[in-house]
Amino acid sequence: MYIAPISIDHLLSEAEKENLYNKLIEQLNKDFNFANEPIDLPKSTTPHELKVQLHEKIYRLIQYKFAEYLSLLYIVDVPEEAIKQLDGSDLVELSEQVSFLILKREWMKVWFRNNY
Repeated sequence: MYIAPISIDHLLSEAEKENLYNKLIEQLNKDFNFANEPIDLPKSTTPHELKVQLHEKIYRLIQYKFAEYLSLLYIVDVPEEAIKQLDGSDLVELSEQVSFLILKREWMKVWFRNNY
């Protein structure tokens, strides 16, 4: 049964526990490439490195390439309502929350593809 993760760390530990961490990295690389904003995460990327690199990438997209950021959210299929509920007053905090939403959606894709 799919259980929605409560944090980035929880999500990444679940992915590792279910041996789907590499599939999660593949899915992230695929969708970021599709959005013409490659993130280039090697399979050797640790969960901590993934968290940091994703956060930095989202931060830069929000700050400097907003149209590309919106395109990425569309391609990943992050729910618009979830984005609207975020507080945008602190860019660092916002990019961390968006990173979690992206990871949650990508994890859901990987988990369902593996289980059904």
